[in-house]
Amino acid sequence: MTYGTVMVALADPTRRALFERLRSRPHTVGELARIAKIQQPSVSQHLRVLRGARLVRDRREGTRRYYSASQEGLAELRRYVERMWDDVLAAYAANDPHPPRKSPPTPLKRRGAR
Repeated sequence: MTYGTVMVALADPTRRALFERLRSRPHTVGELARIAKIQQPSVSQHLRVLRGARLVRDRREGTRRYYSASQEGLAELRRYVERMWDDVLAAYAANDPHPPRKSPPTPLKRRGAR
């Protein structure tokens, strides 16, 4: 799994909303369908994508399956962003496009001013 899988999974607004909902507490597919006002098969498809990106996990309790948010996929995305940010900072330090300015020149006094 790569960070790209996570970005693709979260690119869909419905999946993002489901993921955000699952961060608060576990839900069943039926609960999520009622909350999101979409059909259960659609919720199941979205959860399959989120599970593939390791953003959600599921557990069985009897005949029900509860889904909850998982940090594994986000950790991969975080590592990617941190590496990219480290590269940007290193490039900036190596070739500062805006070196510190010297102090501004002293304004000239106008003739006749006291």
